Amino acid sequence: MVDNLTSKQRSWNMSRVRSKNTKPELIVRSLLHRMGFRFRVNRSDLPGKPDIVLSKYKTVVFVHGCFWHRHKGCKRATAPSTRREFWEKKFTANVERDKRNCHELQAQGWKVVVLWECEVSSDPAGVAERLAQELRNRSIEYPLPERHAILKVAEEKVRYQLAHSK
Repeated sequence: MVDNLTSKQRSWNMSRVRSKNTKPELIVRSLLHRMGFRFRVNRSDLPGKPDIVLSKYKTVVFVHGCFWHRHKGCKRATAPSTRREFWEKKFTANVERDKRNCHELQAQGWKVVVLWECEVSSDPAGVAERLAQELRNRSIEYPLPERHAILKVAEEKVRYQLAHSK
C-alpha cells in the first residue's frame, strides 16, 4: 500500500502520537481510582518510567500500545509497508527495551503488570478484575464500574487535555 500523505503530513500525524495520557491509560487509571486504589504516574526514577505505579502494593502497570510494542496475534500490530528495515529495527528495539525494563523492575522487587491497548478498550471490566486480582486478596469485594461509565470518563479527560494542550 502506498502512503497517500506527503512526508510533512506524515510527520505531523506521527507528532500527534502521545506517549503519556493515552486513552487506554486514562481508562486504566479511572478504573483503579474508582476501585479505591491510589497511584502515581510515569515515575522517572524507575526503569521504563511505568505508566502507573502503586507503591503500596509494590506493583507497576504498563499500558502498551499494540502497534508500538508488538502485541503478538493482535490485528493492531501491523507493520508499515514502506521502510520495512527501519520499522523492524524500531519494533525490535522497543520489545527488547520492554523486556529489559521488566527484568530490572522485577530484580528490584516490583510486580510488573502489562496491559494491552486492545484488551483495555474491548474489555475494561475484565481488566478491572485482573487488576483487582493482582493487587488485592481475592476474598475482598471491590466495586467494578460499568463499561460505559469508564469510557465516558476517559473520553472527557481526552477532550479536556486536547482542549488545554498547546
